Amino acid sequence: MDASDPTGMAHQVHRRWRRREAPDGDFVVFADGSLSVMDLVRLSPPDRVGDVRAERWQWVELLRATEWSAGNWVEVGSVLSSHRHAGSRAWAGESADHGSIGWVALTRDDGEGTLDWIAISNRSNPFSEVTLDETTVTAVSTAGRVWAFPRHAPQQVEITADPAHPWRR
Repeated sequence: MDASDPTGMAHQVHRRWRRREAPDGDFVVFADGSLSVMDLVRLSPPDRVGDVRAERWQWVELLRATEWSAGNWVEVGSVLSSHRHAGSRAWAGESADHGSIGWVALTRDDGEGTLDWIAISNRSNPFSEVTLDETTVTAVSTAGRVWAFPRHAPQQVEITADPAHPWRR
């Protein structure tokens, strides 16, 4: 399905993005209307269960859908950071619907902010910083994690501990 298709999933995704809405859950939503269902997995060493500093996080793609429906949509208009680079813009923020919801989006840096993709996580916490380069959108979560989204495959995100987070010092 083409992002300019006025009748399909792509149309709905772009219409909702203009209204600053995203499906409620753990998803990556693409401009072509497809969606990756994600799961945030937190792993701890056996001798440090419950120690957030020792956790290793993974956001795992469970499935990819080209036709889907969302029961709920959440607001993604609270922008905490944005960064422009070479005709694109990365955005990061939180949803006013719940404090644990964070989101990161990549758009064209055109007059309309045309969406390439948006990643939304119900358990990441807000993303307070974002940077963009040729290959990666890097966002820092208030939960002390750095999420590195490959620009052309954001569902393959790598999550590492933020060395600047207060509990890491």
